[in-house]
Amino acid sequence: METRESYKQIGYSGREFFQQQSPLLGNQFLEDSALIEGLKRVLPQEVYSSIQPDLVQFGDRVVKDILELGRQSENNPPKLIQYDAWGKRIDKLVIDESWNTLKDIGATEGLVSIGYERKYREYSRVYQYIKIYLFACSSAVQDCPLSMTDGGARLLELHGSKELMQTVYPHLTTRDPKQFWTTGQWMTEKAGGSDVANSETIAKEITGGQCQDNGAGIPTHFVSGYKYFTSATSSQGAMILARDTDAQGKSTNGSRGLSVFYVQLRDKNTGELNNIKIHKLKNKFGTKAVPTAELELINTPGIRVGSKGRGVPVIASILNITRIHNVIHSVSTMRRCVAIARDFAHRRRVFTSTLNENLLYLSTLAEMELEYRAGLQFLLDVSLLLGKSECNSTKETDSLLRILTPLSKLYTAKQSIWVASEAMECLGGTGYMEDSDLPRLFRDTQVTSIWEGTTNVLSMDVWRSIKSHNSLKYYKDSITARISASKSSSSSALFETSIKLINKALDLIERTSRQVMEEGDLQFAESNARRFSYLLSTTYMASLLLEQAIWSKKPVDAQICERWCFLKLQNAKEDSQSIAFINADEKWRELDKVLALDLNEKGEARGYGDYCKFTNQPRSRY
Repeated sequence: METRESYKQIGYSGREFFQQQSPLLGNQFLEDSALIEGLKRVLPQEVYSSIQPDLVQFGDRVVKDILELGRQSENNPPKLIQYDAWGKRIDKLVIDESWNTLKDIGATEGLVSIGYERKYREYSRVYQYIKIYLFACSSAVQDCPLSMTDGGARLLELHGSKELMQTVYPHLTTRDPKQFWTTGQWMTEKAGGSDVANSETIAKEITGGQCQDNGAGIPTHFVSGYKYFTSATSSQGAMILARDTDAQGKSTNGSRGLSVFYVQLRDKNTGELNNIKIHKLKNKFGTKAVPTAELELINTPGIRVGSKGRGVPVIASILNITRIHNVIHSVSTMRRCVAIARDFAHRRRVFTSTLNENLLYLSTLAEMELEYRAGLQFLLDVSLLLGKSECNSTKETDSLLRILTPLSKLYTAKQSIWVASEAMECLGGTGYMEDSDLPRLFRDTQVTSIWEGTTNVLSMDVWRSIKSHNSLKYYKDSITARISASKSSSSSALFETSIKLINKALDLIERTSRQVMEEGDLQFAESNARRFSYLLSTTYMASLLLEQAIWSKKPVDAQICERWCFLKLQNAKEDSQSIAFINADEKWRELDKVLALDLNEKGEARGYGDYCKFTNQPRSRY
């Protein structure tokens, strides 16, 4: 391999020492063969051909100026100045300019607007979300405020008044960085996050023209309360939950007393906070560049969005969006970790050979790639379902999206944490060092299993979707349709093992659901909710890998599906043995190489080197 760097370094003593080369990153779209193949499957040819040039340019940009801006944001996290030199409370957020520049790039690149321009109708969401997928790991998690802005735009589209659609919505969906606003989503209080029924924030109706238009319209309520986690505190606005009170201060308890309100954070004339006190910035494990605060609203002007007392179902429209954004970040993390470990394999020599010749390293990297590919298929599927639901809603689409949103969120989050941990290990001791940037990827993806519902919370939400939307029926119908398609394929013999294991998993799913829905065993449902959700997720992902293999007609894709089914649905057990790789090992060694090194049909490795093999441009230092 030709290199731009030497493997030698001259020390101050004049002696020559070994110098390890660092991994490099190439165009993150062109070098992502699984993504390209997946997009070609789910998108019409004319749509793919139209968006491909933009994805190519953006895939290059995310490892150049965007990556550098992300580093600057990470190295200069937000600061809170509560008092000025004279003792006046000012609650000033100091945000590095790189963070603001990343926000501007998000606007100009259409990272929110693409989904609402709907140039490609139901396929617009796939286009939008793949751009965010390319952006996420380079942007210091700027995709977090973008996700809530996306959710806020959708909430207004569904429930916003004519006034809000004229004053706020255009700012959330514009490509003009000077006009672009981001919004937060403030639900969590000290009493709980997912359990919003105990929310203490109250909203008192404004009467007699007590408040003037502040840029978003005439406020309808004064909102007061303490919000414990408020991400993207530097945003222009926020969607919050608050409890309606009457003139005597009385309110309805529980979730039925809650409504959604839009709050403009700052005065349009002075730029000061609108009756909001920021008590502290959260000292988080990860997402260091994202300003997350603990704050208090004190008669803050707000505008009710949607019907009174319908706060939970209204704000659920945000949650559907932000949970899919969670999937985007999880899958993006897996892809970035694999890309780093893959390039490193060609640069790191251990004993007498480089790691790309080490069977154990290849096996580890192959497992990481397998998790990524399955997660990618899940992301593409829910993105397309969301687009279909928005453009041509049907009971089948909406019910399927209702169960797949929590499933994809909870499972890809767990996948990404494991893959990020393995990536650190792949780089050895250097991977554990902060300046290798692997710890940042690990910390940032750890939040994906917590934000917008922990694994346990979402596992119970899956049961609710089955009860309220009969979603399990459409889930099984979707998988059965893929199995039927495989039987009519000319390569049907390649899928026999996979289909057998998928059908066995469907039988288990049916028995489990019957025990809960027909026999009423609620304790069984609760205690096994996480395991059941994992089974649902891995089975559905198996069917997506099967669909990809049917479409591509490539034997290697059939092998990838079979490998997933063996590991996830059969639990790597065969003939009552705890470990049964004996019969599978020989054929898996070749598949390991294909997955780990991303070999093409000619057996050539991809995703490594000093120069991008597609553009001949120097690859970027990570």
